[in-house]
Amino acid sequence: MTEADFNQASAATLARIEAALEDADLDFETPADGIVEIEFDDGSKIIVNRHGVAREIWVAARSGGFHFKPSNGGWVDTKDGTPLFDKLASLIAAQGGGAVSF
Repeated sequence: MTEADFNQASAATLARIEAALEDADLDFETPADGIVEIEFDDGSKIIVNRHGVAREIWVAARSGGFHFKPSNGGWVDTKDGTPLFDKLASLIAAQGGGAVSF
């Protein structure tokens, strides 16, 4: 994957995340290009960001950090192969954000 391909794919993925968060009426911010911070009522956050050097999308949550690599038009966890949107939905629910559909 070229840098341009990575930037395009990750930007589309982050935009899809933002749209789903808006639909679910969850609070989030985009403090910089390539970063989405999801804020919860208890003050905790989940941070999703693209990591250009590794060409991955990284997620930091209360339960840990996760790296996702491109695979077949999507993103999968580098450790267990879980799709990004599945993992993110479960992390959001576990952190008190309810159900989110991507």
